[in-house]
Amino acid sequence: MARAAWIALGLAASAHAAHDDARQTGTRVVHEVAYGSDPRQRFDVYLPPSPRHSPVIFMVHGGAWAIGDKTHPGVVDAKAAYWLPKNYVLISVNYRLLPEAKPLEQANDVARALAAAQRSAASWGADPDRFVLMGHSAGAHVVALLGANPALLSAAGAVRPRGIVSLDSAAMDVVQIMEFPRHPRLYDRAFGENPSDWAAASPYHQLRSGALPMLAVCSSRRFDACPQARRLAQKAATLGARIDVLPQDLSHAEINRTLGQLSDYTASVNAFIAGLVAL
Repeated sequence: MARAAWIALGLAASAHAAHDDARQTGTRVVHEVAYGSDPRQRFDVYLPPSPRHSPVIFMVHGGAWAIGDKTHPGVVDAKAAYWLPKNYVLISVNYRLLPEAKPLEQANDVARALAAAQRSAASWGADPDRFVLMGHSAGAHVVALLGANPALLSAAGAVRPRGIVSLDSAAMDVVQIMEFPRHPRLYDRAFGENPSDWAAASPYHQLRSGALPMLAVCSSRRFDACPQARRLAQKAATLGARIDVLPQDLSHAEINRTLGQLSDYTASVNAFIAGLVAL
């Protein structure tokens, strides 16, 4: 079977599973909320049984800035199963991908989606002032960029969220990556050849003193993820901003897929989020 068909089957299965879970637990899903005219500019809202001023986890999928989807089981399933019973709302967002949109444009899409979700939050029983952005891989880069320079969020009309959870980005310093003679070609496709574009899409270079609090989860099995996270945290400390680094002995995929399963890792991420959204 062609790869696209396998992906389509997987996404359909995930959607059916989410629907079945919703019927069994009293949760519900608001599908395909539009925040723009492009078919990719949509998000899904996963609601607990009785949301009331609920905090919101706003999840951005990964996929090398070129693939991926908001309904993928690794993006949604364990996180919804863990946080919805705690009365959180989970929003999973799609955005335009390469080659149509470069990473900075993808960040702008996510900012627009956040603004749209905040405007509708009260109608879902969610609190527009208690959003936390979370992303994995390329999505982790996107949310880290938005957290590093919150002006990108305010330009889209978004209310300042409480903080960021970045799940295993190895692209915190895009300039450093691109200046290294031998780097993965996926970065060339994403960031191009213009050094000014590299800096504009680099969380390290966009980091401001008003940056959002961030938890940078990183896989200790990768050679680059934790060093990039620690370097960003070191710069944040000089600016009076908070970035916590959480190394995990998990693969890149496991950092996303297992978050929400009962573990010390999930407990640590939950404690960080709970501290941000506390009333």
